[in-house]
Amino acid sequence: MASLDCFTAYDVRGRIPDQINDDIAYRIGRAYSKFLDPSIVVVGYDIRLTSKELVEALICGLKDSGVDVINIGLCGTEEIYFATSFLQTDGGIVVTASHNPKNYNGMKFVREESKPISADTGLNDIKRFAEENSFVEITKKGKLSAADIKEAYVNHLLGCIDIKSLKPFRVVCNAGNGAAGQIIDRLEKHLPFEFIKIHHDANGDFPNGVPNPLLEHNRRPTIDAVKAHQVNLGIAWDGDFDRCFFL
Repeated sequence: MASLDCFTAYDVRGRIPDQINDDIAYRIGRAYSKFLDPSIVVVGYDIRLTSKELVEALICGLKDSGVDVINIGLCGTEEIYFATSFLQTDGGIVVTASHNPKNYNGMKFVREESKPISADTGLNDIKRFAEENSFVEITKKGKLSAADIKEAYVNHLLGCIDIKSLKPFRVVCNAGNGAAGQIIDRLEKHLPFEFIKIHHDANGDFPNGVPNPLLEHNRRPTIDAVKAHQVNLGIAWDGDFDRCFFL
C-alpha cells in the first residue's frame, strides 16, 4: 500500500504531479464516497492551471461510486462551503492549493451542512481508503450537473451587513489573480465603495506572484496602492479567498 503524503491534518495539498495527480484525485473521489456514502456532492475548483484536470478526475471517482455531482465551476473555498448548505448536498469538495506555490494543488472537504472533515473527523479514513485503492465494482454511475450559485452567495454575504450604515470609502482590492475577483465585481454594485482593483483578473500563471499575503513581500503592491491612491482601506486575498489581510 503506497502512502499518500499529500494528506495533511486538515486537507489535501501537494506537488504536481508526484504528490497529487489525476489518479490520486480519482482515488480520493472513490475514498470520499466510501467514507461518507453520499447521494450528492458539490464540487468546484480554483484558478490553478491543473485544477480543471484534477476536478474532472475527482468527479469521475465520485460518479463511479454512484454519487451524483453538482459542479459550480471556478470558485473560492468559501463558495463550496456555502453551496454545500445552500444546495442541501451531502458534502462538498473544492480543488485548491490556497496560497501554496504554483506547482502545488490539493483539496478541502466538508460533509452535510458544511461540517469540516479533518484528520479527527474522517480525513484519515479517506486517506486510508485512497491508499488501499480497493473499491467495489462500478454498478451504476452517478450523474453530473452544473449550478451557478454566485448570485445566491453574494446575497448571503450582503445579508451579513447593514448596507445603509456603510460610508463611501475608497478601497484597494488585491485579488492576487485568484478567485476573489469575480465576487468583488458582483459585490461592487451593491456597496457605496469605490474599488481600486489590482492583480484582479483570475490567472493561474500568477503573473504577480503566488497569492499569499502571509508573505511580507507579497503585501508590498497593496501597501503601495493604498498610499498612491490615498484610500481608506486595502484588502489582499489569498488564491481561494478564505483568508485576507487588511491594511
